[in-house]
Amino acid sequence: MDGSVDGPGIGPGVGPAAGLPELAELAGRIASNIQRVIVGKPEVVRIALVTLLAEGHLLVEDVPGVGKTSLAKALARSIDCSVSRVQFTPDLLPGDITGMSIYNRQTTEFEFRPGPVFANIVIADEINRASPKTQSALLECMAEHQVTVDGATYALASPFMVVATQNPIEMDGTYPLPEAQRDRFTARVSVGYPDAAAELAMVDEHAASDPLDVLRPVTDARQVAGVVAAVRRIHVGPEVRQYCVDLVSTTRRLPELRLGASPRATLQLVRAAKAQAALAGRGFVVPDDVQAVAVPVLAHRLLLTPDAVAARRSAVDIVRALLSRHAVPAPARPGG
Repeated sequence: MDGSVDGPGIGPGVGPAAGLPELAELAGRIASNIQRVIVGKPEVVRIALVTLLAEGHLLVEDVPGVGKTSLAKALARSIDCSVSRVQFTPDLLPGDITGMSIYNRQTTEFEFRPGPVFANIVIADEINRASPKTQSALLECMAEHQVTVDGATYALASPFMVVATQNPIEMDGTYPLPEAQRDRFTARVSVGYPDAAAELAMVDEHAASDPLDVLRPVTDARQVAGVVAAVRRIHVGPEVRQYCVDLVSTTRRLPELRLGASPRATLQLVRAAKAQAALAGRGFVVPDDVQAVAVPVLAHRLLLTPDAVAARRSAVDIVRALLSRHAVPAPARPGG
């Protein structure tokens, strides 16, 4: 284990209230580490942390050169765990990701050779440059944390997270992600261009050397697993649960959408809200937590009608309008 890893561990038996100070301190260290590489993007880093704590998968979508892969690498290198990177290309095959059975002449039997998906964090770089068939190799991995090859099932590491980058589908050489694939990503973020001050700071600090080269882990897989277990036990009151269900179910009835959010989206919204509450130092979820994660969790799952696209509506606009229209519950604090 890398000697730079420090700080208190959060055991799986620790309740959320007892583990919140340690959780917040750990999240702060990870965020500070990532921000050494991704300058001036605290909101992007927040969503990356929320996704990690929610035991989900992150999709980073933007034009080339804005730091998508750097974000994925910085997150991976902040944790002392197994990391693999897969460069998605048109000729990539499903077996190149999951692994395959190889015939061993000495034993006269087939042996399974695990692929790069057998790691704690998998960086899927430019995922939409591979064919839909290859993209679908991640479906079982992301949903069930396992791989099935030639009838045999193999469990993946824990914690397990896919951080995928993709270019906008309007760009050359890209394939749109299948709906089932997008639905397995907990959240989507767009890095965007830095403002002038941040870009100037990046030139001053990063021109001579790559900050990724000197980035060191600030935690390990055991601590992350403990934090994830603590986040699972964050309290979600019935009013907030109903609020999440109402938001997601409404998307299935909107005339601007030809595909609304799935029940999986409801579960992911609740999990992300729990992680957001933990980052805020609370052992319970409030509606503000749901609103803080609703756009990155829901927008990428929605498919607009041609009329909505022609009217220049976006999925982000629709989710924001949805939040403004729904009545916000006022849950009481547990025990209060």
